[in-house]
Amino acid sequence: MPTPPDALDRALHAPADPPLAPLPPAVADLLRRLGAPPRLAAHLRAVHDVARRLVAWAEDRHPGLGIDREAVLFGAATHDIGKAVHPDELSGPGSRHEEAGSVLLAAHGFPPGWARFAATHATWTAPGVTLEDLLVSTADKVWKNKRVPELEDLVLARITEATGRPRWEEFLALDELLEGLGAGADARLAFQASFPVAPVSPGGPGR
Repeated sequence: MPTPPDALDRALHAPADPPLAPLPPAVADLLRRLGAPPRLAAHLRAVHDVARRLVAWAEDRHPGLGIDREAVLFGAATHDIGKAVHPDELSGPGSRHEEAGSVLLAAHGFPPGWARFAATHATWTAPGVTLEDLLVSTADKVWKNKRVPELEDLVLARITEATGRPRWEEFLALDELLEGLGAGADARLAFQASFPVAPVSPGGPGR
């Protein structure tokens, strides 16, 4: 049964503890037009907020890295948007949403360099992966306090290669950050779980 549209608005704007930053307006508008499942919006908001904190840390610690902040935040905010097409993957395994998300974003006029995150967030070892891709992938893990050493090693390699700083030093700093971010995982998971998986009713906001 479809979900009332106000559930999607609450997922996009409801206060959370700890606080979650709002999604970029263009992403929130797209989710409304798609009649996206409220739980998907809540998930994207949680991952986007963690990505925002990751980027802020990286920019503060390494201002010369030249991270494309807006691309990372957009990538985190849309990485699972293909689940609007394959909502069964919100509550079960599956990878169809990855390519579907990239195609969906391109169809709505977003540039390929940003649409790619929907397809690359689970393929961090693929050729051509950038630090921006790795940060989106990391946010998609640590939001629920999942640590992936292989992924974190790739982030560290990019940072130490660019800065020349000792790996052990960067490892300690990144580990402290991720541990702190992971401490909010239970609250983020509870926020996500409080919203329904069903898409919003036809004729909802922006439709």
